[in-house]
Amino acid sequence: MYNKLMAKDAKLKKNDFSGQFEDEEVLFLFRKHPIVMRKGLVFSMLALLLGTLPALIKPEFSYFYGGLAGGFVLAFLVFIPSWIVWYYSMFIVTNYRLIQVSQKGFFSKSVVDLGLKKIQSTSYEIKGIQATLLGFGTIVIQTYMGDLVIHEVYHPVEVIHKIIEIMRSLGIESSDDTIDEMQQKENNEEAYEEI
Repeated sequence: MYNKLMAKDAKLKKNDFSGQFEDEEVLFLFRKHPIVMRKGLVFSMLALLLGTLPALIKPEFSYFYGGLAGGFVLAFLVFIPSWIVWYYSMFIVTNYRLIQVSQKGFFSKSVVDLGLKKIQSTSYEIKGIQATLLGFGTIVIQTYMGDLVIHEVYHPVEVIHKIIEIMRSLGIESSDDTIDEMQQKENNEEAYEEI
């Protein structure tokens, strides 16, 4: 079903993240699909292959296994930055807000804080054969200020469903109905002006 590293219902300790309010409770946490680490994985496999090159120069078992061990170390060093960026980039839904934490390298982090009451609507898109087979897609959260677009989210249908469920349980209704009513009024007024 749902991978525990990528999304979980929060039953965590009192202070789950820095900047958390005292009366704020973490309700849901999700991450992007591990597919975002593909570049690091490809380069780490090339590093592993590079480690076997000494055996081509001098074909002995000691060079092969020594080079292979060196290749594993190099592959680990090449892959670990991608894993750190994936693991420490997360989306936290609390009873007040949605927080996007984006890790960018070892020493750079970006945080976007969005109040749940500012969310107008949510949508998702699963586009292409790779996204369909691996189960990831794009989530769009529309607000008064603009759109928050989150690419490569693992099981976007379940994530959107959980966010909407949390909003409804807190008594927060999206304002899609009021926007549709306003558009319908404008269309009625234009039709009336034509007559």
